[in-house]
Amino acid sequence: MRTAWPPSSVVAAQPTPSVVRRSSLVWQRRHCDRRRTEEKNVSEGASYAAAGVDIEAGDRAVELMKEWVSKATRPEVVGGLGGFAGLFDASALTKYRRPLLATSTDGIGTKVQIAQRMDKHDTIGFDLVGMVVDDLVVCGAEPLFMTDYICTGKVVPETIAQIVKGIAEACVEAGTALVGGETAEHPGLLEADEYDVAGAATGVVEADELIGAERVRAGDVVVAMASSGLHSNGYSLVRHVFFDRAKWALDREVPELGTTLGETLLTPTRVYAKHCLELIRALNKNDATPLHAMSHITGGGFAANLARVIPSELSVRIDRSTWTPAPIFGLVGELGSVELLELEKTLNMGAGMVAVLDRSAADAAIAELAARDIPAWVCGEVLATAGGAVTLEGSYAK
Repeated sequence: MRTAWPPSSVVAAQPTPSVVRRSSLVWQRRHCDRRRTEEKNVSEGASYAAAGVDIEAGDRAVELMKEWVSKATRPEVVGGLGGFAGLFDASALTKYRRPLLATSTDGIGTKVQIAQRMDKHDTIGFDLVGMVVDDLVVCGAEPLFMTDYICTGKVVPETIAQIVKGIAEACVEAGTALVGGETAEHPGLLEADEYDVAGAATGVVEADELIGAERVRAGDVVVAMASSGLHSNGYSLVRHVFFDRAKWALDREVPELGTTLGETLLTPTRVYAKHCLELIRALNKNDATPLHAMSHITGGGFAANLARVIPSELSVRIDRSTWTPAPIFGLVGELGSVELLELEKTLNMGAGMVAVLDRSAADAAIAELAARDIPAWVCGEVLATAGGAVTLEGSYAK
């Protein structure tokens, strides 16, 4: 069953496939109970409910999420909930001389398992929105609208509503509209308490205001913006270290973290979009364009992502001593005996976004970000050395 807003109707469900099933007693009991119900219904005639799809639960989820979705809007959004498509008034783009549309699609990854185990679902929407819209803003694009997709083994209306609540709140923070979404119920494909979440967004940027590698110059500096924690990358490694190797529980109080392991792992991703757009507007004006490029530090780590906006005729040197990663990063390395380079290839190490800009604009950029409660600092420089490489040197500050 697929419930969308818009639309709030349904289409065909996934049939229960033959899959590798978990062998827990709890699952076997649930499966046997379901099978007995289905066998009973064979004589009465097949039904969607007997196949494991609850249409009424889907409709209930839509009702619960409406309050939050209605707040995540923009003046350009046309119509409300219930249509077959979300509508956005493109005449708003006529103010652009040559508008370029930018699009991004992403998910949260295995961080959703932390939310599921903690039965806390109202923050991972920030992870989704951050992963999607912050990939748009790095080229200077303003996120206009977003849609989401939630796939679950069983629709629990309250859970779905909490997920969408977080997505909607994060969209408000990012300045983008949530114009639609889908909740797909896939019995037999996912367990009843399992779900995955993905989303897509569209943004716009003036063609001659596009930022990126083409603007980067030797002598530029790199300004890092602090992450709120792990964000949404590296959780397969993180879960392996804490759960498989260290055997830690999510409710374990960890002195170094100042809270439980679970609360730290579920810390929402910082959404940079609106702040970065304001930074671009504050610096790149009156024919001056000192902010040259941005990079969203996600999968692949600091070096690999920054290298994506560095031209091949240049290179970058990053000084680790300019910042101290949050304790969670050190714990992953210590408990898992993970080498530093492996950590840096997997985790953001405390910097979730970076800007490459003219050295003369560094202080103004840091001040602008500080006014928005985003700690920032100069962490490196662009060198006139060919290769496009990003090298991290030194040791992190204690």
